[in-house]
Amino acid sequence: MRSSPNRVLLAGVAAGALLLSGCTSGGGTDPEPAAAGRQVGSPLDSLDLDALTIPDLQAMMDDGELTAVQLTQAYLDRIAEHDDEVGAVLTLNTEALSAAQASDDARADGGARSELEGIPVLLKDNVDTADLPTTAGSRLLVDSEPDDATITTRLLEAGAIVIGKANLSEWANFRGDGSTSGWSGVGGQTANPYVLDRNPCGSSSGSGAGVSASFAQVAIGTETDGSIVCPAGANGVVGLKPTLGQVSRTGIVPISAEQDTAGPMARHTVDAAILLSVVAGEDDADAATGQGPDDVDTAFTDLDLDALQGARIGVWSPAADSGVDAGTLQVLTDTVTALQAAGATTVPVELPYTEEFGAGETPALLAEFDRDLTAYLEATDGDVPDDLAGLVAENAEDPVELVYFGQELLVEAIDAPDATATRESIRDLAQRSIDETLAQGPGEEDDLTAIVALTNTPAWLTRYLSVDGVADDFLYSSSGPAAVAGYPSVSVPAGFAGPQGALPVGVSFLGTGWTDADLLDVAADFEDAAQARRSPGFLPTVGA
Repeated sequence: MRSSPNRVLLAGVAAGALLLSGCTSGGGTDPEPAAAGRQVGSPLDSLDLDALTIPDLQAMMDDGELTAVQLTQAYLDRIAEHDDEVGAVLTLNTEALSAAQASDDARADGGARSELEGIPVLLKDNVDTADLPTTAGSRLLVDSEPDDATITTRLLEAGAIVIGKANLSEWANFRGDGSTSGWSGVGGQTANPYVLDRNPCGSSSGSGAGVSASFAQVAIGTETDGSIVCPAGANGVVGLKPTLGQVSRTGIVPISAEQDTAGPMARHTVDAAILLSVVAGEDDADAATGQGPDDVDTAFTDLDLDALQGARIGVWSPAADSGVDAGTLQVLTDTVTALQAAGATTVPVELPYTEEFGAGETPALLAEFDRDLTAYLEATDGDVPDDLAGLVAENAEDPVELVYFGQELLVEAIDAPDATATRESIRDLAQRSIDETLAQGPGEEDDLTAIVALTNTPAWLTRYLSVDGVADDFLYSSSGPAAVAGYPSVSVPAGFAGPQGALPVGVSFLGTGWTDADLLDVAADFEDAAQARRSPGFLPTVGA
């Protein structure tokens, strides 16, 4: 009898977990080590992890009301309680409590090294870590031996606790035409913590779902186009896709150096700003980080909760034929109302050139993927494929990797023609699309502070091409202009839609290059005005 795809997948994930020596996968996390030493009535029992911000936690730790060990234990308990059903944590750091104790010792000796001292962080599993596996979700990288990524080093030096690695859409969702977001050969399927049979969106699915479910205080995601903001919107959290060059990409498994960036994901804008303040900065190994203007504002944590007072915000609505449902459109209408109540003037806008630069994006990414992934593989120690052709060949021999969908994008990328001219053209068009929209009139008083658009439509049912005949039911996205331009965008929870109004919907604020601090101000003020987020309930289903 032929095995069903589900049975093959489960066997493959188990095999992958066995290869991750010294660590445990999220799907099989043993609750006993996480709960060891737990006392009834301890400070852990009173912690509202969902609501507490990093400033709240730092104040508690400075006052002796909480330790990093206790906070880390609380998150480990939360993972043990809920990650079997969510599957956000691909690899758990078995040394997390030891790192937390070291953080407590450092605080006692000389005070907190940064605002992230003792704060548990999830890293998307395409961010290199020397002490934990980095797989990009692929079973072919379980024996890789990378050094720490630049941002990993910055987090560790800041005293943050890397609690684990988050699952992702394999190869950052750049593998097959019929992929299912949130699935990887190593980590299996990540679920949406609001409704478990719904998709978390990709590719930073584990980062978004993990932060939403309170498996860590904050997480690192990465985006080429939509992979931070979409899971942020679908999982009801804040996600910032920074300006290209704001954050180093050294030591991150790439799709394309022309669009890739890492960025923060958090339940609160202030936490996203704090995480960005630690990981941002120049890196000699990443030339893009040195291209910012001399006067760029990097005071990310100095948030202005009156940023919308007197601001002019462009409202980019979905096209009439987009298929966006009435409930989701109402979220955008409610957003406009909240913006106006906070003192902003809203202006309807249409972004130009979107079809033109959209048509050139995939051809450019295919050529750049072959170039940049091959360079990463060549620079990474351990038993990894030599190049993209070797990766394709090994996938074809693996019993799990192609069980749900294929690798058409990998195959196309091998022989993709040079796209340098295409890249230059589409970047110019995307930047003009945003900049020309922001410049609404002849004077500065006519300019827009930012553009707002729906981030996502409600999360779709998770299905698989080889099983159900369909995969991701992705309907609408506003991520393309900022992604191709290399400009910042930040998604903020804005409301709920879909069946029973159970599924989060976010809105994204877009700006011109290197205005990340300004967008965080707008996001924080909108978050404060809208108060739209609520914690997930882990519902099994809400129907069609």
